[in-house]
Amino acid sequence: MNDRIDVERRLTDFWDALGDDDDLAESDARLLAIVDGLPVARILFERASLRDALGFEADAVLLYEAALAAGLPSPDGERAVIQLASSLRNLGRAEEAFALLEPFVEDDEVGAQASAFAALCLIDLGRNAEAARLALSALAPRLPEYGRAVASYVDDLELD
Repeated sequence: MNDRIDVERRLTDFWDALGDDDDLAESDARLLAIVDGLPVARILFERASLRDALGFEADAVLLYEAALAAGLPSPDGERAVIQLASSLRNLGRAEEAFALLEPFVEDDEVGAQASAFAALCLIDLGRNAEAARLALSALAPRLPEYGRAVASYVDDLELD
């Protein structure tokens, strides 16, 4: 158990220290040294996340898909879907990205995160009112004083 905690701590430190301009090959070598011994699906996910963070979305997509195909468990599986969808959106594949996210928008654990990225996809697709409805619906439960009012107003939004 201590080894697992140490790996997670080292991963947190790795991600905290990563800069936008870091070299992919060097960063990947550091990452592989940390995740050595973890399940293959998790290694693929971490490597996908690295490529995503450094702007190599096309490479990230392939690794996210491989991680999911390898059976990446929760909560990383849901995170991989959200990050995959974000990468697809960045590659101009908003329709495909939205289709991946839509089943997660009602999820208690990741619904707000999925909704945020799904709303961005909808904006890219020109479905602005639908995007606003989705984003505000995810936000309303987090507004202690005004959540009920926002939820009510969302119901009155006219769709495009």
